[in-house]
Amino acid sequence: MTTFQYSLAFFVLMAVIVARDAANVTYDGRSLIIDGQHKILFSGSIHYTRSTPQMWPSLIAKAKSGGIDVIDTYVFWNIHEPQQGQFDFSGRRDIVKFIKEVKAHGLYVCLRIGPFIQGEWSYGGLPFWLHNVQGIVFRTDNEPFKYHMKRYAQMIVKLMKSENLYASQGGPIILSQIENEYGMVARAFRQDGKSYVKWAAKLAVELDTGVPWVMCKQDDAPDPLVNACNGRQCGETFKGPNSPNKPAIWTENWTSFYQTYGEEPLIRSAEDIAFHVALFIAKNGSFVNYYMYHGGTNFGRNASQFVITSYYDQAPLDEYGLLRQPKWGHLKELHAAVKLCEEPLLSGLQTTISLGKLQTAFVFGKKANLCAALLVNQDKCDCTVQFRNSSYRLSPKSISVLPDCKNVAFNTAKVNAQYNTRTRKPRQNLSSPHMWEKFTETVPSFSETSIRSESLLEHMNTTQDTSDYLWQTTRFEQSEGAPSVLKVNHLGHVLHAFVNERFIGSMHGTFKAHSFLLEKNMSLNNGTNNMALLSVMVGLPNSGAHLERRVVGSRSVNIWNGSYQLFFNNYSWGYQVGLKGEKYHVYTEDGAKKVQWKQYRDSKSQPLTWYKASFDTPEGEDPVALNLGSMGKGEAWVNGQSIGRYWVSFYTSKGNPSQIWYHIPRSFLKPNSNLLVILEEEREGYPLGITIDTVSVTEVCGHVSNTHPHPVISPRKKGHNRNEQRHLKYRYDRKPKVQLQCPTGRKISKVLFATFGNPNGSCGSYSVGSCHSPNSLAVVQKACLRKSRCSVPVWSKTFGGDLCPQTVKSLLVRAQCS
Repeated sequence: MTTFQYSLAFFVLMAVIVARDAANVTYDGRSLIIDGQHKILFSGSIHYTRSTPQMWPSLIAKAKSGGIDVIDTYVFWNIHEPQQGQFDFSGRRDIVKFIKEVKAHGLYVCLRIGPFIQGEWSYGGLPFWLHNVQGIVFRTDNEPFKYHMKRYAQMIVKLMKSENLYASQGGPIILSQIENEYGMVARAFRQDGKSYVKWAAKLAVELDTGVPWVMCKQDDAPDPLVNACNGRQCGETFKGPNSPNKPAIWTENWTSFYQTYGEEPLIRSAEDIAFHVALFIAKNGSFVNYYMYHGGTNFGRNASQFVITSYYDQAPLDEYGLLRQPKWGHLKELHAAVKLCEEPLLSGLQTTISLGKLQTAFVFGKKANLCAALLVNQDKCDCTVQFRNSSYRLSPKSISVLPDCKNVAFNTAKVNAQYNTRTRKPRQNLSSPHMWEKFTETVPSFSETSIRSESLLEHMNTTQDTSDYLWQTTRFEQSEGAPSVLKVNHLGHVLHAFVNERFIGSMHGTFKAHSFLLEKNMSLNNGTNNMALLSVMVGLPNSGAHLERRVVGSRSVNIWNGSYQLFFNNYSWGYQVGLKGEKYHVYTEDGAKKVQWKQYRDSKSQPLTWYKASFDTPEGEDPVALNLGSMGKGEAWVNGQSIGRYWVSFYTSKGNPSQIWYHIPRSFLKPNSNLLVILEEEREGYPLGITIDTVSVTEVCGHVSNTHPHPVISPRKKGHNRNEQRHLKYRYDRKPKVQLQCPTGRKISKVLFATFGNPNGSCGSYSVGSCHSPNSLAVVQKACLRKSRCSVPVWSKTFGGDLCPQTVKSLLVRAQCS
């Protein structure tokens, strides 16, 4: 054969292989259809940019183990094209590698291209250079915006196609999203908004990916795009598909909520999430995505305004990738129970039966021997209902899942999964002054600045998002020294004020109220005085209409000295973008050599000080975190990589810092002599209190009653090969049980508490009740000590008999893992 013939044969062979693996993805009014099979799919959001490539395999494997079928991710335009025409898909930006990792684990992908994503990400994912395009208006029927959006979307789709990543090519991508929650801003654009939605839908179809597209929070999503729901309660709030030929899709089921500086975290219980997922399924929902399944970390300056560095730490997988129990385990059981009902759920026949004022049965199936039911109790009290000649006790605000219309496999309010306790252990204290060196920023004078203006400039237009920091300086004459008051009306995030190089005070806004008035007493010199204001942003805005019009900066500046007032709005101002330490990259090995560091002295420091130290990597594989509880506000770098902004001094209403520990991925570290650099804006920062900690699950706890459903054993899944036949059978253990499992590499070393009877409280706060089996501890110790996992049946026989015959029994166990 000739070389040409060999090449032709090779390409023919590759085409045959791709065609064999290619999947046909469509939909109807019930669900997505993959190769002719209707599917109920559980999806979990994991953003490749908020973790590291070294973490991806573990995160995806844990999601799969938790019953997740699909990994959902946004595509982040501003990190892939930070400068127009300059693209970056390296490291954490390697979306192709991430998607291939998902495929290697046998899972599907939902790719949310946007390009606007919001996602508590800087500028909603849009690159800031877009702001400078002449005549541009974001997210409307505007030709400059549509040109760049189309160019970007085509580039991403072309990249996916070149790697054969769409299901139509044998890849894992089965669903895509264009735009994001446009219904929230559509009214601001009126008719132009409606035209834009139609244009965006047409663009999506023309991209010819071979898989369906969705628009979330877009009730009028044009055909063939599917309108999808976002929120916590889509089983109650979703109006439903806008066509009987479209399935009910939930693109964002918020597992907690993003947190901003100064606010307490929003905790959402496993029971509440499970209830609303089951309700959505009962109302013909077929695709549920958990936002987030793993939140991760907002490294660098990527968090949007006032959003903390840790992202959705309360998700089923926490910021470090550890299981957040019982959320992870409870949802895993829910997924298994629903999959046991999959065939009748998708049969197309549903009956709704009233069981009481606030109780309903949703019954699915065409045949008597192929039946599933979900019994819903919307009441705040428990109740007993009659269904098919049997009595069922329903917990308050709960749903029972009956895969055969007889036996309860799962109840959303009854948690079989264990609870765990996450602890952080200091591994290295940086408490000695000789460990630290410091470098303090100088306050620039008007003559040292290169940008000049006869008016106050807007912050973002001036910095172009190259730095959080913008100096604005001026000078003025004062005929005589006198006590005075500086007043600055500022629209932004933080403002630090200096007069004659002396720090006179700071003020900041909040997530909900950006505007504030800085009012500080000061003394002026007789003659020339220099004033410098440092405007600081804590992330770019990320939501709302007309993002390109947002303004940040000082709106008015004046000084009152008791007899007259000076107005500075139309003075000559000099501007400097960024800090000197940023300019020299002092957080890197080479950059640190470009400035003069001084030995740290244990005394009150000046604001705007850089601190430098080194530390060794803690042994083991536990995640590593930097404890910045003794610091104020700034940013931290390890070996030249930013681990994010911190703002420990901004307390919540309960007097707590919003975040103290900051994740250092182990891939950022060397075995020893890791360079740690801290930029501290405030005077109160105390570096000697910083520690290098490890994070682990050290305790587990289970609390299960004899009224709990038997644990569901999840059907084994080998992947998503279209030819694979999965036979799901009803498999239950004989009795409810407490199941405990320590993390990999750890075993149960001590049983801290055990009682079988009617304990008071639950995991976290408990005591022995009036009914207690005296051999509870011995039984549990025999079953669990020195084992990585164990299970103990919740059964009187296990504990030697029934001491309280008329009492509902529970087993509560707390154990230590080491």
